[in-house]
Amino acid sequence: MYRMSAAPPAWPPQWLRGVLELAVLAVVDRAETYGYRIAADLEEAGFGVVKGGTLYPLLARLEEDGAVSATWRAGESGPGRKWYSTTPAGRARLHDQGTAWRAFTRLTTDLLPDPAPTGGPS
Repeated sequence: MYRMSAAPPAWPPQWLRGVLELAVLAVVDRAETYGYRIAADLEEAGFGVVKGGTLYPLLARLEEDGAVSATWRAGESGPGRKWYSTTPAGRARLHDQGTAWRAFTRLTTDLLPDPAPTGGPS
């Protein structure tokens, strides 16, 4: 079983590829936000470091698909930032894919054997 420690676990890349879009939509749906903050929120949630080369193309696809909208804003003490928010289509997608993901993970969890005891008194 994976346990959160000081350093996040190194999740298998194929797991992250399968859920990253859904996770990004969930983060953006919480509140309007920008790329660096999305990456930080994902890392804080335990996904590990999501690099810009992965995150920004994903955000561009979500924007192109109409799931998120983006606006540029001038920075107060630095360069401008692109802020993202979910659209009604993005919220519907998050709901539908979230429901499907929960069902899929339940199936997977039910299929797996219970973890072996790790020792100690029984």
